[in-house]
Amino acid sequence: MAVDPTIARERPTGADLALLMERHTADMHVDTPPESIHMMDASALDRPDIAFFVLRDAGKPLAMGAYKRIDAGHAEIKSMHVLAEARGRGLSKAMLDHLMAAAKSDGIRRLSLETGSQSMFLPARRLYERAGFSECPPFEGYVLDPNSVFMTKVLA
Repeated sequence: MAVDPTIARERPTGADLALLMERHTADMHVDTPPESIHMMDASALDRPDIAFFVLRDAGKPLAMGAYKRIDAGHAEIKSMHVLAEARGRGLSKAMLDHLMAAAKSDGIRRLSLETGSQSMFLPARRLYERAGFSECPPFEGYVLDPNSVFMTKVLA
């Protein structure tokens, strides 16, 4: 099935985004201790300093991603998630590419992120590595945590 998704900036509190938010929350709690979970819920993502995007296919929300401005030239990727039944179609890469392009056009020169160190996060870490992200020290209030991997990329 050919995919022709659309990605647009939306409010994270949209009624039809509940499944994405529920699944993202459930995934984050699978094998990560609560003190190491840094995800933001829909209401926390609904702020002017956060750009939140939804990937839709035939109108159905399949993925989400956001970036939160840290300062004038630095932002953090937040809440990247693709529904499990839609994985394997390149949607994570499409969302990441969109986030990087949107951040760059918004004047962001560096994107950073925190993701899990557990094996369930390996596909995400590989996606970020393929996109040019590399491991870095904790940033913006994070501390060293064996459950976290910190990554960053300068946007060219």
